Amino acid sequence: MADPKKQAEEKLDNMSENKKEDILESFSEFQQYLKGKVEKGESLGLSEEQMAKGAERVAEYLKNHESPKNTEEKLLQEMWQVAEDDEKHKMAHVLVKLAKKAG
Repeated sequence: MADPKKQAEEKLDNMSENKKEDILESFSEFQQYLKGKVEKGESLGLSEEQMAKGAERVAEYLKNHESPKNTEEKLLQEMWQVAEDDEKHKMAHVLVKLAKKAG
């Protein structure tokens, strides 16, 4: 069975640099990207818990491979770096809820 963390990392690694830049350029673009992923997850029948685990994988990837492009991303990165695992999981749930709310 494939490792979901490795699959997420490979998918993000394979994303073009231009696409990453477009998504990370502004926080509202990042929110829209997350909203699209959450909507796709919901249409596939994923629970909020499953989507939060996916959000954790994306956040870990961003922490390890991308520099923040704006103050909101910088704050999220700093919070992620100091958070314990259970706090990261709660933040991932908040990110899913934030993405659902994005307009």
